[in-house]
Amino acid sequence: MPSRRFRLTPLALLGVAALTLTACAGADTPAEAPDETTEGPRTLTVYSGRDAELVDPLIEMFEEQSGITVEVRYAGTTELAAQLLEEGERTPAQVFLSQDAGALGAVAEAGMFTTLPDEITELVPVEYTSTDDSWVGLTGRARVIAYDSEKYTADEVPGDVLELTEPEWAGKVGIVPSNASFQAFVTALRVSEGDEAAKAWLEGLVANDSPVYARNGELLEAVNAGAVDLGLINHYYWARSEQDPTTLRAQLKFGDPGSISALVNITGAGILTGAADSPEAAEFVEFLVSEDAQTYFLEETFEYPLVGDLPGPEGVPARDELGGPDIDLSDLSSLEETVAMITAAGLL
Repeated sequence: MPSRRFRLTPLALLGVAALTLTACAGADTPAEAPDETTEGPRTLTVYSGRDAELVDPLIEMFEEQSGITVEVRYAGTTELAAQLLEEGERTPAQVFLSQDAGALGAVAEAGMFTTLPDEITELVPVEYTSTDDSWVGLTGRARVIAYDSEKYTADEVPGDVLELTEPEWAGKVGIVPSNASFQAFVTALRVSEGDEAAKAWLEGLVANDSPVYARNGELLEAVNAGAVDLGLINHYYWARSEQDPTTLRAQLKFGDPGSISALVNITGAGILTGAADSPEAAEFVEFLVSEDAQTYFLEETFEYPLVGDLPGPEGVPARDELGGPDIDLSDLSSLEETVAMITAAGLL
């Protein structure tokens, strides 16, 4: 069954400002399980902070299995979180599919998510999902340093990203400050080390004239071409390379276990309160944690599955070897403050 797609007009800065608006929230009631007796056309509206290129095949798989027609609004995760807060109870969205935990947390704090059923949330390890069952983690994405292996060995690249503001790395570390994952990392740094430490790190990157890129894939290509020595990205941009990534000039350095540099963020989803009784919304989120969807994430997006015994992507450490920091992903909700800090530093 064909799905209908339309995109939101990019409103990055306006979207950030909209995060300050107060959202109207509905009752916090559990989402109901799908009702197989539902008659007539079945439709679902999803706001997706993930790219259409990655999500469309997954949506089509769901439509084929369920008979539900899905409308998807694509935009940046930060923009969509702001859009949801501005729309409040008027939002047409039934499910929010987010690129990171921070945006999910911001929407959850506004009381805009209904409680997900235990049979969904209990499938995911507690460190990768919300503490209040307002949203569920779907995949893991490790923050890494891509480095030029023709210039450095892995041992010569810091395992602590805070060291990248040292003078020896001036002009050598590429960043993507407009990306939600970079912003989520800065939020994690604020939560873990405090605002002053995060501010100092951002100002250090600016003082070092760190090259700014628009997209993570573009930054990885720059490292692989020798145009920049290091780049802060997520692991899957490297893992899904068309050629064997282990043969690339760009190789990966994973963060020191237990440190903020080893952050494993998630993609996730939540059901909006207005769709608390929607069997289509519940069926979609249940599908996202199914073996079919988790296998898709592994094989097509090269992220870490969070459900069952599926292995991680080839060429990278197993999920239980990443040694992420002891941080509650639900605490990464202060997105507005993080974006304001990055903007004040001159990176946005």
